[in-house]
Amino acid sequence: MPSVNNSRSRENLSIWLPNAKKTHDAGRSLAATLYAKPVTILLNGPLGAGKTTFLQGFAAGLGIDEPVTSPTFALEQRYRASTGQELLHLDLYRLSPEDARQMMHSSENHTGIRCIEWAERAPMLSFDEPVVRINLEEKNDGRQLRISFEDVAICTNEDVAAWQKETALQPHIVAHCHAVAQMACDLAKHMLEDGSIVRPLLLQQSAELHDVLRFLDFRPGAAPPYVVASMHEQSVWQQWKNKFPAMRHEEACSAFLRELGYHAMAEIIRTHGWHLAPRERKTTEQKLLFYADKRVAFDQRVTLKDRFADFAKRYAETTDSEMRARWYEETVTVERELFPSGVPF
Repeated sequence: MPSVNNSRSRENLSIWLPNAKKTHDAGRSLAATLYAKPVTILLNGPLGAGKTTFLQGFAAGLGIDEPVTSPTFALEQRYRASTGQELLHLDLYRLSPEDARQMMHSSENHTGIRCIEWAERAPMLSFDEPVVRINLEEKNDGRQLRISFEDVAICTNEDVAAWQKETALQPHIVAHCHAVAQMACDLAKHMLEDGSIVRPLLLQQSAELHDVLRFLDFRPGAAPPYVVASMHEQSVWQQWKNKFPAMRHEEACSAFLRELGYHAMAEIIRTHGWHLAPRERKTTEQKLLFYADKRVAFDQRVTLKDRFADFAKRYAETTDSEMRARWYEETVTVERELFPSGVPF
């Protein structure tokens, strides 16, 4: 078993926002892709770049009903999100560098979401907690949003390959995971181009591992006819079954990654199956993985109807038609939520 990862990875994004509505919507989308709490959001950009508009969208995404305004004169504002967590909004614009540092230090034990405007007023200040850095600037009659996530651990491609080997994951499952990861990332790219904040690297690595313990749920007749488990594979799988007794593969994979310190990846993978209520899928990456997985049969992209026809054929003995119909409608609902103008492919 590899050692626990206590570091945080960095993922950088750049998004073009042509107008105020897209800026507001981008802020709203940020609320659906946060995995670490407490977290500090550093919001920078010149006057008029759209920081307040972005923050208003972010607050709306958190379920904050009261108006959100710049706290320039009050220096700080506090809001209560629908989850019960507090959003603390600080504005350092009128402070000297020393006063700005003192104000940031005074709130460093905040347990919710801390959003700091004009954080550049306190240069060289380091952060031990998870951080999201956001910069907005006016450009070509619109705004350029640059965002750096430094809040969660993301595994490497080498980690993925090592864990696939450690679990004796069969090639057709590896190919399925890779195809789902590519599908999910293509969908994420489409959303980014439309102005939504999505985290492709975090999503891709989670998707590559979403079925790494799939053998925990193997059913006779579900695998391709050419696939036969070797004695070595069966022996390895039994060791993992002993480690995660009575767990489905989604739950077990989530537990495995949490043990290693990859909590965000664990949370994304945990909800990609059918056996949790839809309300459990709260983040954009959770929904994208869930949906992409339902658009890939083995390693081929297919329509939802074709995927569910294949599903019905392979699992006819373990699921009834009413249950499959409910799952199909659940997937269509996610599709409409993610792509209200229509799925791109």
